Amino acid sequence: MANNVEIVERLVNVGRCTKVVKGGRRFSFSVIVVAGDRKGRVGYGLGKASEVMDAKSKASEEARKNMIKIPLREGRTLHHDVSGKFCSGRVIMRSAPPGTGVIAGGAVRAVFDVLGVKDIVAKSIGSNNPHNMIKAAFECLQNVKTPKRAAEKRGKKIAEIISSREKI
Repeated sequence: MANNVEIVERLVNVGRCTKVVKGGRRFSFSVIVVAGDRKGRVGYGLGKASEVMDAKSKASEEARKNMIKIPLREGRTLHHDVSGKFCSGRVIMRSAPPGTGVIAGGAVRAVFDVLGVKDIVAKSIGSNNPHNMIKAAFECLQNVKTPKRAAEKRGKKIAEIISSREKI
């Protein structure tokens, strides 16, 4: 990874867990962070610690380690519509024309922010648990293919695939 790339991090969720002990209550925290370069690379991480800042630094480190590259159309949206599922959470993502903006909620919106997507429509169905939403969103993003890759797989020319997309 090049050092001149600026990585943006977004805190998605802070969860607090309480353990009751003889002397009182002991708190521990879990933090979900998404990180990306706003140019098509994104990752997520989960950190747990007794302090929020320690948990955040652990999550940030994991998010930077687990980054994946997503192909974007014109650097602003996805090439095609995708859906993903993790446990009971489902996410549907649809590419959108310029000027639409990011229409998504909660944890999925943070993923688009650090990914660099400017125009997209996303819907979360089922669970609204941020862990499941982010994992379902990453399931979607890993299924995005470029027209070139789709053409190679089908044994067609890129022009055939792009022209069929524009008819819809």
